[in-house]
Amino acid sequence: MAKRTTVTLEDDIAAQLEERARLTGASFEEVINQALRVGLSRQARSAKQKPFKVLARPLGLRRGLSYDNIGDLLEYGEGSHHR
Repeated sequence: MAKRTTVTLEDDIAAQLEERARLTGASFEEVINQALRVGLSRQARSAKQKPFKVLARPLGLRRGLSYDNIGDLLEYGEGSHHR
């Protein structure tokens, strides 16, 4: 069952939909319905996903090393000829 309705599209959206209809050979109505299906599906999936969280953990940094100077760290790890 289809529902007939009037929707005002912004110019850029209408142009993209018309271009998609022209390229695919589908009707404007088919292109709009497909775009809405895809958009609503993605929206539903993203609403179900839990937000990404980064859990902090100790890095086990070695005592006696300065982590502020990458050059010193490279020399310690790779020797004096690291460049």
